[in-house]
Amino acid sequence: MKSKMLGVITLVIIFIVAASFKFFQEPKPWPVPDKYNKMPNPVKNEAASISAGKAIWAKHCQSCHGKTGKGDGTKAAELDTHPGDFTQASTQSETDGALFYKTSEGRKDMPSFKKKIPDEEDIWNVINYIRTFKK
Repeated sequence: MKSKMLGVITLVIIFIVAASFKFFQEPKPWPVPDKYNKMPNPVKNEAASISAGKAIWAKHCQSCHGKTGKGDGTKAAELDTHPGDFTQASTQSETDGALFYKTSEGRKDMPSFKKKIPDEEDIWNVINYIRTFKK
């Protein structure tokens, strides 16, 4: 009986380690077309924009990316890839246009938001809000 229990515990530990490795592995590069990398944000980064972006974030982004953008939302553990920590320099150094592209187009676990957030200005507001996540 003890050997069966030890076997089950061993299998559970192996599963947890394997799942953790998959979840925390480095994400693959996400190429952004040059057109978007060079695209400026047409929405001024000011209080009204940040406030609007925060409301949209709470509705569409927070469940995966977390309240403060650390990738610790309530649905994050269900994803095949970690949603990223937006407080990190790697995200903060991306251009606004690159973030616009990724939000609009999506990839794998990250859905496209073209239809969910059809007003492009709202996506730009979210990007202005993401800029508040700096460490």
